[in-house]
Amino acid sequence: MAGPLIAPPSASDQVHARFAALEPLRTFLLPAQSRRRVSIVTDSISKGSLFGGVGTALILGTLLANRMGADLRIITRTEPPVPDNVDHVLSVYGIKLRREMQFCFAPPGQPKRTIDLLPEETWLTTSWWTTAATLPSVAAERIVYLLQEDERMFYPFGDDHLRCAQVLRNEQIRTVLNTRLLRDHFAADGFANLRDHALHFEPAFPPQVFRPLPKPAGAKPRFVFYARPNNPRNLFYLGLEVIDDAVVQGVLDPAVWDIIFVGKDIPDVRLAGEHAPQRRENLGWSDYAELIGGADLGLSLMYTPHPSYPPLDLVASGAVVVTNRHGIKQDLERYSANAICCEADRAALLEGLRRGVALALDGPQRSANHAATQVARDWGETLHDVIERLAGAD
Repeated sequence: MAGPLIAPPSASDQVHARFAALEPLRTFLLPAQSRRRVSIVTDSISKGSLFGGVGTALILGTLLANRMGADLRIITRTEPPVPDNVDHVLSVYGIKLRREMQFCFAPPGQPKRTIDLLPEETWLTTSWWTTAATLPSVAAERIVYLLQEDERMFYPFGDDHLRCAQVLRNEQIRTVLNTRLLRDHFAADGFANLRDHALHFEPAFPPQVFRPLPKPAGAKPRFVFYARPNNPRNLFYLGLEVIDDAVVQGVLDPAVWDIIFVGKDIPDVRLAGEHAPQRRENLGWSDYAELIGGADLGLSLMYTPHPSYPPLDLVASGAVVVTNRHGIKQDLERYSANAICCEADRAALLEGLRRGVALALDGPQRSANHAATQVARDWGETLHDVIERLAGAD
């Protein structure tokens, strides 16, 4: 006897399953009260998630909460929060929250996990999908979207790309862009709302964190490759080809150089068929800064129009870095003459490494370039105007 017929999923069920990350935050409203709060909505604050963008969100959220005399709440969506990781990041930068810090796990698909919201709460979202998940539950004017990449470039042209673009064009939310270069990119691409109304800042690289570190006598020069094979925009496989060519052709001689891959999910690999690079994965913030502080030369690729953090980490720490051009990102000379930009091409990047090796081993010129490097060095200073605007608009 045939069993009962099971109805196929509805259209809305199909869409919800495909875009589970966009499921709205489940909230309930608390009465107005004297205490204020800033809430950060992000995927995860695990150790492997804290580099670059998430760390910046924690810094911005903390400084904004301090300016507003507010508590800070961190809401994660994919992994339960780990408070010690936040403490580590803030302590490395010498930043301290003056009021209370709260943590909340609000994953999609768990309707019992509801979170409270205050009528005048400020919400700091960290991606288009966390923004989309917050919009149905929070007044749009209460949302500050920290946009640190052209997030459309995560996807082929399709539903994800379209939904991302729709969030980017939302004129009701406040948007803060990481770097003027990214703002100029969006302006050139027709995003009038971001051109005319978005705030922007330059990231900071405090000298107590990013600085050249002394080396033991006789230590090899250190080459570092930013290796994240599961983040396609980092062009891991192009970088691997270029480094292999450099070893084969003697540009990077393993007898002369320590060759280190730093990142996440790095596969076993042999360069020129016989040399295994050192692998450093899932480093804590201070360990990462120590590694970069001992670097002489780096290769860090980013197939989007913003500089990304690792190239600037390297030049702020006194190293030379080779990176790729993309769109309006044609050079990084505004930051440092120790940043060499090349076309995202195997031969061009190999030539860039040749130049990088020569500059890295030219101590006087490299030091002079580092002394003239124009990166922000204080988060409080570089975020001051953004925070004043956000606090004043509240």
